[in-house]
This record gives sequence, structure tokens and C-alpha cells, in this order.
Amino acid sequence: MGIGHTQSNTSSTLSGTAASQISEESLIRLIARGDKGALEVLYIRDHVRVYRFVMRLVADESTAEEIVNEVFLEAWRHADKFEGKSRVTTWLLAIARFKALTALRQRSDAQLDDQVAAAIEDPADSPSIAVGKKERSEIVQRCIAKLAPQHREVINLIYYQGNKVEEVARCIGAPINTIKTRMHYARNRMAELLADAGVDGAWVTI
Repeated sequence: MGIGHTQSNTSSTLSGTAASQISEESLIRLIARGDKGALEVLYIRDHVRVYRFVMRLVADESTAEEIVNEVFLEAWRHADKFEGKSRVTTWLLAIARFKALTALRQRSDAQLDDQVAAAIEDPADSPSIAVGKKERSEIVQRCIAKLAPQHREVINLIYYQGNKVEEVARCIGAPINTIKTRMHYARNRMAELLADAGVDGAWVTI
């Protein structure tokens, strides 16, 4: 059972309105003081983002769910060590990255599933459009899976998570120029793979 469920009965200094307006940095400060309600709010806000990030790395729902819970437990234990040099979400993704890579190293057959992260169907779509979206998304994910891990990771953090190059550099612990080089290569390689698969290069909305 996830943190969002286990913390639901805990007391907090946050009211409903305060919870919706408080910054994530303030949530971390409250968590550092032992406010479990603040942890619940942080979990509600960010667990989907962390889960999607982890899923693209480990391609296993059960493992991803376990890692997400571990990430927020880590945030609970070490909130007092957050220095505010990056966004809270960047800090959470850095924790998630470490745990995901650890899980991959422990799993000998670690490979991305070709069916991971298919596009969510829009209820307004006709059946033919919905099928087309899913097929296109599956092709994109297969192409991403063919990238080297360091290039796949940068694609994930910048395009899917919406992080800036500077934030990715902090998350990964690599120089900014290294991230830019990886991004440049990854974009060019994706264009080649998608062209070979018959999909246009506008594969993601930035």
C-alpha cells in the first residue's frame, strides 16, 4: 500500500486550502519537522511524475511502485538535508534515479518493455484515432528503448519530465555541456529511428 494511503489518517497543520497553496519547499520544511500530512500532500502532487520517470527506466509496474514508495520514505527521512539548490521535484527524481539504477543493476534481464508508457486515450477520440495514437506511441517507445541508457535518461528528464538542462545536470551529476551533447545526439538518433519506422520527427510536444 502506498504512502498516500498509509498517511491519510495522520494529523497535520495544513488545512485543505493551505495544502493547495503551499510551495513544495515549504512542504519539505514541514516534513523535516515531522509533519506527515505535508508528506501526504507532497506524495499526492508528485507521485505520478516520479512513477512515470521510474517506469521509463525499469519498465516494471511492481518495481516502479516499490521505488516510488521508497523515494517518498527517503524524502521523509532526509527532508532536513534538502538544501534548496534545485527544485524539490528535481531532488525527488535524483533519488528515484539512484534507486531505479540500483534495481536495474540487480536485475540481469533489465530491458525496457516495448509496450511501456503507451499514450493515454482521449475519450473524445474516435476508435481509429485512439488506435493510431497508441500505435504511434508504441513506435516512439520502441525507438527510445534503442537509445543508449544515458541518452534515454536525458530524453526522459527533459522531454517527459520537463526539466531544464541545468536541472538535469544537477540530477545526474554531470556537466551541463555533457547533458547538451547527450541531448543533441539523442534527438538526432531519435529522428533517424523514427524516420526508419515511418513516423515524423515531431514525436513529442516540448
